[in-house]
Amino acid sequence: MNKEFQIVYLARHGETEWSLSGQHTGLTDLPLTANGERVSLNLKKRLKGLQFEKVFTSPLQRARRTCELAGFKDVAVIDPDLLEWNYGDYEGLTTAEIHKKRPDWELFTDGCPGGEAPQQVLERADRIVKLAKAIQGNVLIFTSGHFMRVLAASWIGLEAMPNARKFMLSTASLSAVGYEKSLTRPVIRLWNDTHHVEN
Repeated sequence: MNKEFQIVYLARHGETEWSLSGQHTGLTDLPLTANGERVSLNLKKRLKGLQFEKVFTSPLQRARRTCELAGFKDVAVIDPDLLEWNYGDYEGLTTAEIHKKRPDWELFTDGCPGGEAPQQVLERADRIVKLAKAIQGNVLIFTSGHFMRVLAASWIGLEAMPNARKFMLSTASLSAVGYEKSLTRPVIRLWNDTHHVEN
């Protein structure tokens, strides 16, 4: 007998001015660009026909707007645990700018002065994993790139720090985590799907 296992879909928010420039965008509440809005509408087409028991979104407008344009505003629950990494003193800086001050800096091991340590982000991700696993049915989550990478690593039981840095994500991408054959085998089912971005 085939058992249907839960799938948790992870949608990264659409493009913003800072995602274009490579600036670290944690709690700065930037809107989507015009292109980010267009691609988020394409995400609606990509998700068409999929059924979700619950939909969650970050409180940040870039995630909420992506959620809205994808067609889930009326059912989405805002969860503050889905906020992007708090970059503290590094907010708005590019990695190159940070490396001028700290050449050996690595987000997933060092965290950010004045912001969140890796363990704090992992604790939030672990809470989201626990929340999602308690739901009977598929789940859709709208959030940001660095947090989503930690969440995926947490789901599959991989040591999130520093391994989450190996999971690259594009804006407005769709990923999914779930299980293979049994609940004891959590897996990544889909990663960084951007086919809808080009349509």
